[in-house]
Amino acid sequence: MQDSYSESYKNAGVDITAGYKAVELMKKHVARTLPDGRDVIGGFGGLFQLDLAGIKDPVLVSGTDGVGTKLRLAQLMDKHDTIGIDCVAMCVNDVLCCGAKPLFFLDYIACGKNYPEKIATIVGGVAEGCVQAGCQLVGGETAEHPGTMPVDDYDIAGFTVGVVDRAKIIDNKKMTEGDVVIALPSSGVHSNGFSLVRKVFDIENADLTSPLNELGGKALGETLLEPTVIYVKPMLKLFEQVEVLGVSHITGGGFYENMPRSFPKGLGAVIDRNDVRVLPIFDLIQKRGGISEHDMFNTFNMGVGMTVVVREQDANRTIEILKANGVNAYRLGVMVKGEGVTLK
Repeated sequence: MQDSYSESYKNAGVDITAGYKAVELMKKHVARTLPDGRDVIGGFGGLFQLDLAGIKDPVLVSGTDGVGTKLRLAQLMDKHDTIGIDCVAMCVNDVLCCGAKPLFFLDYIACGKNYPEKIATIVGGVAEGCVQAGCQLVGGETAEHPGTMPVDDYDIAGFTVGVVDRAKIIDNKKMTEGDVVIALPSSGVHSNGFSLVRKVFDIENADLTSPLNELGGKALGETLLEPTVIYVKPMLKLFEQVEVLGVSHITGGGFYENMPRSFPKGLGAVIDRNDVRVLPIFDLIQKRGGISEHDMFNTFNMGVGMTVVVREQDANRTIEILKANGVNAYRLGVMVKGEGVTLK
């Protein structure tokens, strides 16, 4: 690339040599996600060899997402090494709800100015997310947008493809009254509701670094930037041993919007409010913002990042399997005749 340089393009705000440097810096991160150490970054397409061993009727499942205005926290704190984990999580946790194993991931980063070290740090987080999800980072794109974004601003989005055997697609058809809802705890706010979070804390002017008693001595910024949990590996272990009837990724819209997406018509969930293990950050948000309980549960995950529905006889085993794989799961509710989610 030594002959590829345009003084005119640089004067217009796009430094293509910075892009080349960013690619070189991110290669070591991408290599962590590839099983054979091949160099795939820099080509025109991402390569992936599909292994269909043990899959009789493969169905590909795709998902795409970003991290919303949580990015503003990363920018205010000048901390960019975990936001990529969030981006991966938002995509792979979604395809997981169908029973799919994520195979590969691509990212797209738009920035006002390409600072190679900063871009490589962001991609380092993406690579870490891919390692946690057991999928390969096979490509991506960094686009410099001078004049349309502030020089220090950036946005990130991702795309993933997974695979599931058609016979093992989780489609809620076997769910019945009396089945049990199991909660998989979140690490915090994850990547949703940050427009409300920023308003509640007046985040542009907030003290993000001082310890808070309400957060167990952790700072507000550190707590809010805690990366989204990637549930892939524990859930794949669960799929191998228990017939899971429904899975919900609790994102924007909280309990009321996301849980019913995995319920069949005519069934709803009843949850005892006291059984929800609400994290301190949500109590603080509710108190500072004067937010109703309904709006809290209709906006945030409230400490529950994912739910699964299983038969009553499989509930204890489900919890044991998830705990053995690092997830402190617990009983959250029960399926009943009706619609939606009822908190009592």
